[in-house]
This record gives sequence, structure tokens and C-alpha cells, in this order.
Amino acid sequence: MTRGQTKERNRRALLEAAREVLARDGHRARLEEIADRAGLTTGAVYSLFGSKDGLVTALVAEHLRGDYEEAEREIGADLDLVGAVGAFARLYLHGCRGSRARSDLALQAALMDMALRDEALRSRLAESISAQEERLAALFAGRDHGGAPVGAGRARRLATALRALLVGLGQGVVLGLTRADERFFADAARALVCDAVLEGPGPGVSAGVRGPGG
Repeated sequence: MTRGQTKERNRRALLEAAREVLARDGHRARLEEIADRAGLTTGAVYSLFGSKDGLVTALVAEHLRGDYEEAEREIGADLDLVGAVGAFARLYLHGCRGSRARSDLALQAALMDMALRDEALRSRLAESISAQEERLAALFAGRDHGGAPVGAGRARRLATALRALLVGLGQGVVLGLTRADERFFADAARALVCDAVLEGPGPGVSAGVRGPGG
């Protein structure tokens, strides 16, 4: 095994261990236990991620990256905007019914708790989530809607609204509070493809100040 392969193996082992320990212990998670579960030392964490916060941020990015990579593979380039949004919603529901859905929700709750307790971590997580959300926006940008391609700014606003909707619905599915089928998820998501969402100022953008691609 080459040095690069060993590094990647150690990186993935730490991410998987962090996922398990953080989902269980939240902000009380000990770096020593994460490293031990991965068969490594805390020195490997600092070498690969720089800090515990760096490991947590990388874990979130890795999780979201996998979701968006699946969407990029599964959602055809020939679909218009409404079709692509519906397809993404159906994929999201499948994940909520998967074998890791409960542990994913436990991890979400733990990360939320950690972020609320630590402003620096909250800032890093927000930046990481926003960066990955750009991939979702890119998946929608350029698709036909009303006879014209959707611009980057409109796609970005839609991606933000869609993520918020599906996270809420998905949590309800895992907790047994939402009994929704694919059609409901897809219909709810497609309802966001409207002028109120696409044309309004994006999150964090003041009225009268347009962001890039707006």
C-alpha cells in the first residue's frame, strides 16, 4: 500500500469512527475514543484534519458530498427544472428510509448541539454546508423552466429552500411523524419552483443587494 493509500484509509477510518462516536455522545465525544476506534492515535487526527473541529467539519462535508454525488449520477441532464427537483426529493426520501437513517438523524442532532455550543465550529459548519449546497444549485442551474434556462442565482435560492424543506420532512419520516410517500415528497418539492422562491433575495442577501449570479 502506498503512502497516499494509507493516508486515505486512515482518513476514512477516522471519519467513520467519528460518525459513530459523535452520533452517540455529541459534544461529549472524546477525540481519544474516536482515534482508538479507528485503530489510530490522536496524532493522526491532528495530522489529517488539524483539530477535532476539522474532523467534524470534514465529516459533514463527506456526508453531504455523497448525497449530492448520488444526485448528480441519478438525475438525468435531460430533465427540466421541475423534473429534476422532483427526482431529487424522491432520492432524499429513499435515504430517509435507509439502514443508516436513524444514526444519520442522531448525528444531525449531535452536530446541531455542538454548533450551538461553539461559535467557531458553527461558523465552520455553515461554511462547509454552504459549499456543498453549491453542488445542488449547480445541479439545477441551466435547466429549462418556462422556456428559459435557470440562472445560477435562482438555482441557489431554490437549493437553499429545498434543503430546508427536505430536512424537515425527512426528520419527520425517521421519527415516524410524517407518513409520506414519494409523490408527496416530490409534489412538496416541486411547489418550491415558483417566482416567490426563485426571484426573491437569497438567504443572507439584503433587499436591494444582489448576490453573484442573482
